[in-house]
Amino acid sequence: MSAVQDSSVETLLPDVAALAAGLESRDYLADEGLLTALFLAVRMRQPLLLEGEAGVGKTEAAKAIAGLLDTPLFRLQCYEGIDAGEALYEWNYQRQLLAIRLAEARDAGRDGDNLFSSDYLLRRPLLQAIEHPGPRPAVLLLDEIDRADAEFEAFTFEALAEASVTIPELGTIRATQPPIVILTSNRTRDLHDALTRRCLYHWIEFPSPARVLEIVRRRVPGASEPLVVQTANAVDRLRSLDLVKPPGVAELIDWVSAFTVLGVDRIDGESVALTWGAVLKNRDDLELVGARGGDWLVSADG
Repeated sequence: MSAVQDSSVETLLPDVAALAAGLESRDYLADEGLLTALFLAVRMRQPLLLEGEAGVGKTEAAKAIAGLLDTPLFRLQCYEGIDAGEALYEWNYQRQLLAIRLAEARDAGRDGDNLFSSDYLLRRPLLQAIEHPGPRPAVLLLDEIDRADAEFEAFTFEALAEASVTIPELGTIRATQPPIVILTSNRTRDLHDALTRRCLYHWIEFPSPARVLEIVRRRVPGASEPLVVQTANAVDRLRSLDLVKPPGVAELIDWVSAFTVLGVDRIDGESVALTWGAVLKNRDDLELVGARGGDWLVSADG
């Protein structure tokens, strides 16, 4: 067996248990359902759509997979109004114009075809992922695909389904290593059936209390045990309210980190009120929770 084969995805990740161990070594903890979905996406090379509340680890899953496979992560952050040029490629018009002016200054002609060579191509994440030569596939993250419009959604998936891109001036570029594709959505709108039926799908739940504690201990190793437990309980109480943006694991980690930096070993009403900004990211939520006060959040009986 060659060295390249020894480092193949199949060899590195022969089963779900190997994936679980690898991700745990990178401090990414996942339940069996998510691990299975990620394993199938990697091995079947089928896009995986991850949905769930903000902050439950959807984006981190793609980063962890790329790190585990020691392969590039190309991230496309979607937003309203994003177009094909942001995802695929654009021509470097400034460089083309400079080349024309240099040719004119030298009184030399310039073949128009040369201006549309790969040297003048600005590669965006989708094209970068398709062109990645290996030896293992790149990870392409289409983050918050629900924020883009339906036309852009259809365009990206069509390109990924073919694992190729046609650039009129250069021809068709086909992937030698089709990328591992992970899409995330916060469900700001429903995605088209044509996309969802071609993807593997997994809904990421907010982790169990025991897993939350384990995640935070790994991400903020300097935090005291009472602080981690208290803060996790406080976040759990916040999530019981009708918040616009309930805090996720990411906010919990930020909050514990903030307390640790401030030298807080046990939280109280005052320290909570001073650090709302680490866990609450919406003005209405701040007003709702602020009206109850920090003492309510850390009290034993609520």
